[in-house]
Amino acid sequence: MTAHLDPKRRRWLALGVLCLGVLMIVLDTTIVNVALPSIRADLHFTETSLVWVVNAYMLTFGGFMLLGGRLGDLYGHRRMFLAGLALFTAASAACGLAHTQGLLIAARAVQGLGGAVVSAISLSLIMNMFTEPAERAKAMGVYGFVCAGGGSIGVLLGGLLTSTLSWHWIFLVNLPIGAIVIGLCLWLIERAGPTAPDETLDWAGAVTVTLSLMLAVYAVVNGNEAGWTSPRTLGLLGVAAALMAAFLVLETRVAHPLMPLSLFRLRSVAVSNVIGVLWAAAMFAWFFLSALYMQLVLGYDAMHVGLGFLPANLIMAAFSVGLSARLVMKLGLRKPLCGGLLLAALGLALFARAPADGGFWLDVLPGMLLLGLGAGVAFNPVLLAAMSEVAPSESGLASGMVNTSFMMGGSLGLAVLASLAAWKTAELGALGAAMPAALAGGYRVAFAVGAVFAATGGLLALLLREPAPQPGVATSTAHPG
Repeated sequence: MTAHLDPKRRRWLALGVLCLGVLMIVLDTTIVNVALPSIRADLHFTETSLVWVVNAYMLTFGGFMLLGGRLGDLYGHRRMFLAGLALFTAASAACGLAHTQGLLIAARAVQGLGGAVVSAISLSLIMNMFTEPAERAKAMGVYGFVCAGGGSIGVLLGGLLTSTLSWHWIFLVNLPIGAIVIGLCLWLIERAGPTAPDETLDWAGAVTVTLSLMLAVYAVVNGNEAGWTSPRTLGLLGVAAALMAAFLVLETRVAHPLMPLSLFRLRSVAVSNVIGVLWAAAMFAWFFLSALYMQLVLGYDAMHVGLGFLPANLIMAAFSVGLSARLVMKLGLRKPLCGGLLLAALGLALFARAPADGGFWLDVLPGMLLLGLGAGVAFNPVLLAAMSEVAPSESGLASGMVNTSFMMGGSLGLAVLASLAAWKTAELGALGAAMPAALAGGYRVAFAVGAVFAATGGLLALLLREPAPQPGVATSTAHPG
């Protein structure tokens, strides 16, 4: 049915399908943040255990991202993209029907698995379909626009659905989107053979790295309750460290490693992945904690929380699709990435002074505007940097690596900063502070540490090499997947 389409038009229509799939993933991430207080009240989560509604998703998302990208390389990107979409959509139905904490967290974990496959493969397809530097920058700008625009839709839709119906509908909204994307994918995206058909999966590596990261986050999330020096916490962290060491050893010995450590010899890969960890640690904690700050401290309902996030998400969307791509073409990767992350750090620093009796215009909006501007400028160049020197046969792996860095950084960062906020809140409460003031004090400490993470990532961006003088390294042999 699409044989008559001009190749260029087909390519851009296919980009639309891929971005619609990514929209569903992003929508789910931000829509949940707005509904967290309602989920907490309905299913009787504690503030510490509530983190697992987010972390169950991020852990499997990040833990299986490398595997998801590799599955696309080995078995075909289109086939695995469809499989990931189907799994994510089915898990969304389970989340929407969940009536216990355990069922919701388990379904969120399955969602993360499907989302990992969709996200890793969609980015790989985009990088392979758009091989000319200027066209690729525009395509990545569209991808960034969808990611940020999905955040805008998510916060508004989350507030609307939670306020008018119930939090269950924030997950059920994925069902029609998933069905539409699957249908359009079958129509527009052509079948293509695998890019690495003769290689095998590194199952041992996938299991060890996923278990390591999950145990580490579990230990951090429960550190306040169990005690940071308790045998339980130290034992879990020790096992996590041992599993990570085993993973690194495995990757040096298997024929086809899940994460070839040789890729980290490329400065662009090493630096951009470290930046991804730091940036995501700051941004995920900002989304999670600022939603709680607006609702539990300032007294906003779910709809007003969604509206509170809207300025940042709209600015992210506008800058991702427009200014960011132009900045990359004119200035390269280093300057926009460094400047964007430093602006985001400044926005977090403003949140770090938010008082218990704060107001939107003075204490919320300025930080939101700076975070939206900084993230919108930086999103495109960090993804381009991560894949700028990688061969097409490893594009799925490279996209999986950078997305893993984002999700693992976000998961671990959220666990650390949420636990830090809970510790400070408990300390202030023990000293006699009223609950709103104690909560605000905890959030301020977490925002301040997040600002340090973002600023460090911005400074590290100065270490990147500019790929513009030799675009053929990443693009000359790329092909549609």
